[in-house]
Amino acid sequence: MNPLRDEALAAAFDHAARSYDALMTANPGYHAHLRRSVRRLGLPGHGEGLRVLDLGCGTGASTAALRSTLPGADITAVGASAGMLERAAAKPWPAGVTFVHAPAEELPGAGVKGPFDAVSAAYLFRNLSDPDAVLGAVRALLAPRGRLGVHEYALGGRRADRAVWTLVCRGVVQPVATALGDGELYRHLWRSVVDFDTAGRFAERVRAAGFEAVRALPLPGWQTGIAHTVVARRGGDPQGPARAAAPAVVTGTGR
Repeated sequence: MNPLRDEALAAAFDHAARSYDALMTANPGYHAHLRRSVRRLGLPGHGEGLRVLDLGCGTGASTAALRSTLPGADITAVGASAGMLERAAAKPWPAGVTFVHAPAEELPGAGVKGPFDAVSAAYLFRNLSDPDAVLGAVRALLAPRGRLGVHEYALGGRRADRAVWTLVCRGVVQPVATALGDGELYRHLWRSVVDFDTAGRFAERVRAAGFEAVRALPLPGWQTGIAHTVVARRGGDPQGPARAAAPAVVTGTGR
């Protein structure tokens, strides 16, 4: 489906690691949106005593969002790109943050073991060869009633959403990335969004993987209709009857 997969994709991210933070910081609202998605997990307090898995941590922006929003949580951050992970681990972190080099499909072999109270995944699932298998693995790592938060470029389904995404990628992001020697990666990232699920379809995929209370919440700014947080709770656990599932797609920006 996408031009880069698995080892080739990890290698492309390795090469782009040196300039990735600068490009993402230039994206209006990038870090604020990550923090918003963490808040949407609805975890109690400041995360005291909780274990959180940051799946697909990249250069650590999603890890920083978790740490700033849930300063009391124990965070395990996992990334498949060695170059990205090296950048992430080199940043100053307080106690309670651990980095692990592993593809999302190979967590048990890397020593990543549950239960986790929550799993957060930012900009990950559209780059996976088998997102359904990873959703199943994530569910198995979660504690009963544990939370899932997926922060992703998943289009809302309107033609305008795809048009804006393409305009920004081709008119701004790809020319800069090409000048930096990373044009192939950012062409892949454009295509990965166009070919991936809509937000509503991904919410249905999450529900089919055994999660409940699934909601797809849009993010604000120019990314409205382009980026969403999909939040859910591990279902099928014997802690009493589950609440009725919320609508698959929720309008407005939420918290």
